[in-house]
Amino acid sequence: MTRRFSGDRLVVATHNKGKLEEFSALLAPLGITCLSAGELGLPEPEETETSFLGNGRIKAHAAAKASGLPALADDSGLTVDALAGAPGVYTADWAFTPHGRDFSMAMEKTWGLLEKAEAPLPRLAQFRCTLVLAWPDGHDEYAEGVCAGQLVWPRRGAEGHGYDPMFQPDGHDQTFGEMSADLKNRISHRARAVEQMLVQCFT
Repeated sequence: MTRRFSGDRLVVATHNKGKLEEFSALLAPLGITCLSAGELGLPEPEETETSFLGNGRIKAHAAAKASGLPALADDSGLTVDALAGAPGVYTADWAFTPHGRDFSMAMEKTWGLLEKAEAPLPRLAQFRCTLVLAWPDGHDEYAEGVCAGQLVWPRRGAEGHGYDPMFQPDGHDQTFGEMSADLKNRISHRARAVEQMLVQCFT
């Protein structure tokens, strides 16, 4: 049976200020105060799983156990059909450099691999998000959101982050990189996962 969240404080298992603000805004109308793992000085656990759900569980359970409060984590990334689902859980890793993440390099790598594979157009891809809500006693609930689309080149737009400028969602002629934050946040993979999680555990 699905467990409902009851309480007024929740840890968001992230050290990313933008992600904390996003979840805080979504949960504030329900009277829930969000704290981040970063604010609480919690370490970032190593993500050793090969699925979004597995890595989301690692982060949520680590934060719940360390804080004694329910914790919400998300793991998300890009899956490309013609690359057998890559980069998938390694989406951020493809942008890794010794000096920080370089998503311009990651986008060039992704398109280069598609060209090398002579992948037919449209080059279908999905942004995926898995949310995990974990309690200190070890119980968890999860929700998944998918935004389907295609990859385009040259990339377009300077909004958003990550692979947004090369991802054009189905039903739209703009990439995520060209859209307003408001529109993107209404149709994104994260928005869909959050909507499902709210219905499942919060409202």
